[in-house]
Parts: sequence; C-alpha cells; structure tokens
Amino acid sequence: MAKTTQIIIMAAGQGKRMRSQLPKVLHRLAGRPLLAHVLSTAKKMSPDKIAIVIGHGAAEVAAAFATEKATFVTQHPPQGTGDAVKVALSALEKSGDADVTLVMNGDCPLIPEETLARLIDAAQQNRLAWLTAVTEQPFGLGRILRDEHGVCRGIVEERDASDEQRRIREINAGVIAAPTQPLKSWVARLTRNNAQNEYYLTDILPMAIAEGMAVETILAAHEEDTRGINDRAQLAEVEHLMRKRTASRLMSAGVTLADPHRIDVRGTLSCEPDVSIDVGCIFEGEVTIARGTVIGAYSIIKNSTLGEGVTIHPYSHIEGAIIAPNATIGPYARLRPKTVIGDAAKVGNFVELKATTLGAASKANHLSYLGDAIIGENVNIGAGTITCNYDGANKHQTVIKDRVFVGSHTALVAPMTVEADATIGAGSTLSEDVLEHSLTFTRTHPIIKPNWRKPKKSHQT
Repeated sequence: MAKTTQIIIMAAGQGKRMRSQLPKVLHRLAGRPLLAHVLSTAKKMSPDKIAIVIGHGAAEVAAAFATEKATFVTQHPPQGTGDAVKVALSALEKSGDADVTLVMNGDCPLIPEETLARLIDAAQQNRLAWLTAVTEQPFGLGRILRDEHGVCRGIVEERDASDEQRRIREINAGVIAAPTQPLKSWVARLTRNNAQNEYYLTDILPMAIAEGMAVETILAAHEEDTRGINDRAQLAEVEHLMRKRTASRLMSAGVTLADPHRIDVRGTLSCEPDVSIDVGCIFEGEVTIARGTVIGAYSIIKNSTLGEGVTIHPYSHIEGAIIAPNATIGPYARLRPKTVIGDAAKVGNFVELKATTLGAASKANHLSYLGDAIIGENVNIGAGTITCNYDGANKHQTVIKDRVFVGSHTALVAPMTVEADATIGAGSTLSEDVLEHSLTFTRTHPIIKPNWRKPKKSHQT
C-alpha cells in the first residue's frame, strides 16, 4: 500500500531584519509572495494534507492564501521550530495522520521538487531524512556534525557552536522528512536547553539515532537551492537567482534574450521557439507567447496571449489582451484588459484600447483612444480619433463595421454604429448612426478677423 504524505510549511516568523510591517512570507519575489513559491513546490508533491504554521501577521497571511486547500495553524507564542512542528502535527492529526511528514520553510523558495521527492522517498523507507548544503558563508546557520566515519551525529546552531564547529561548511538547510509517528514522539520530548531558549527541531536528530533509526542526509545539488531570505539584501539576491534560472529556461526552449540579466518574469512566462525579447521587458501574471514573436525593449506584458509572428515595438504596455498572429503593436501603445487584436492588425504609437476588439487587418496608427468598441476588418482609424464611451455614469459601446474609414480627430459619441464601407470626414463629432457606403462629416463656418493683433504682455509688476 502506498504511503501517504503530509507537509508542514513554517511561516510564523516576523522577519525583523526585513524592517517592515508586512509579514516576511508576504514579501514579493518574482511577482508573488515568498510563501506562494514554497506552496507551489509543495503541491507538486501531491500531499494528502498541507499545514501552514503562522504567527506574526497571522490574519494577513491566512487572508492572502484563503483560497488554498491548507490548514492554517497559529503558533502563539513563538517558541522555535520544534514547537512549530509540534502544533502543526497536533492540528493535522484531527483528520488522521499521514505516514510521512515533510517539513519546509516558508522563506526558502528555491528548493526544487526533485530534492523534496528524495527526502520523502527516504522517509517512506523509515528513515529520518535531512537536507544539507555546503557553503562558503555558513554564518548564522546550523552546522552538520559528523563522526570519524562521516556519519551524521547531530546539528549545532551557530549560537551554541564552538569555534571549531563554526568552521564547518556543511549546514542545515532546514528541510526534513520523517515517519510521522516517531516525529510526533520526538517533538513532544524537546526541551529549551540552548542559548535561544527555544525548542529546536534539530534536537530530534540525536533522539532518532538513540532509537536506532537510520538518518539520511541529502546534500542539495546546488547550495543556492537552500537560500533562505531574512532581509532585503537576501531577497534581492534570490530575485537575481530566479531571474537567472528563468532566463536559462527560456533560452533552452529556443528564446533569444538580448540580455539575460535584463528580463523580469513576475509570474509565468511560456514561450514557443524563436521568440525574441529585447532588454528591460517585464512579464507579469500568466503570459503565453507563440513562435516568432518579437518583443521590443522595455515593454510590460501582463496576463496576455500573443499569437505567432506578433511584433511588439518598444515601451508598449499590454494587460489582459489577446493578440492574433502577425499583429503589430506600438511603440508606446497601451492595451488594457479585454482587448482583442485581430490577425495582421496594427496599433501604433500612443494608441490606447480598452475592452475593444480590433478586427483583422484594421489599423489605428496614431494617438487614439478606443474604448468599449467592436471594430470590424480592414478598418482605418485616423489619428486623434476617440470613442466617447463614458457619459459620466455608464459606459456605452461603439460598433464600427468592416472597411470603414474614420478621418483624423473624429469623436464618436456612444452608443452608435458605423455601418460597413462608410467614410467619416476628419474633425467630425458624431452621435448618431452612420449609414453604409455614406460620407459623413461635420463642419462649422470659420470666423476670420483680418488685421487682428495678438495681445502684448503688460509691463506692470
């Protein structure tokens, strides 16, 4: 019979070194809270249950993850890692214990699922599994103690270590997996006989050895996998590591990056081969980009889907949009949510669209605002055109059908419809429907005053 797994994520710390009122695990990394990264990896293990231990800012953390299928356990007062695991196990046992428990830290977002799988596998074989790493800068971290045969015999915290022990470079990465029933017994017997007067989870290791349970230390493939975040400098370092990993993944998938150091992915970016991304681009939320698309420098793209062969010129802002193949956007264009751009359509410089469909081969090349509009195919929108969609209380829709030509500086006051093949003269303000195949425009007679002199500045002070 397959063994069941439960996961405990410790997220109760205040994070004093962050110098922030925001709980540490809610500080954002690559566009998401720290805890979201850890939780995402944990769920890939397909656990039967997840418990999140919260403390400082408990209500705020719980609210931020209210939609997650997890048990929130409040540790109050904070009494160390051992106590955190103890209260979590107590909460989890109410719905029946799983066979194996994996313990993770909410501020360590880089540990890969493959490493967690190795820990769980060892615990399923009735072993206490402990993740370790070798680092050149172990300051502040617990050291792994081994005997003359290289067998792990304990872990000593920095504050309790001797000078000789502090020279050890193998450190405790703070992630363990253990059979659940022995783990419950061990944490119940922890004491606070240490410099910090806390219940150390690391003190279960000699208990396991004394009871004859095998201890398996699993060395992290890369020291950076185990990086924890305690201050803003470390947050920036891990952000850099995530950016580097994301860039490497994209290039391996056939994406050209003008500079791998100057791309920010604050969510999920999925690219087909032969996508090209220039410097300084930011991708937020869920973004999908099809083959052959080119993204110009310093563009921001959020929660959008870009088809094959799309060109995004520099400094364009795109949010919540769907862009069909071969369309051209920008430079300096803004597509707001619920915008749909048709095949081979063009949106030019300083053009803004909101909740608007621009049909295939249609174009709005200059300085226009198109909001709450449905625009057909092969339509030309002249420079300076706006759809006047808001009456001060409600939004109204403008419909522009196929092959319409709209002259420059036209104001279309919604609700209205412009029928197919109509032409609207430049400078018109229209509030009624425009007939098919018609030419429609508005003009006023100019007022001309000959020999008129401009006013001069007064010399009075």
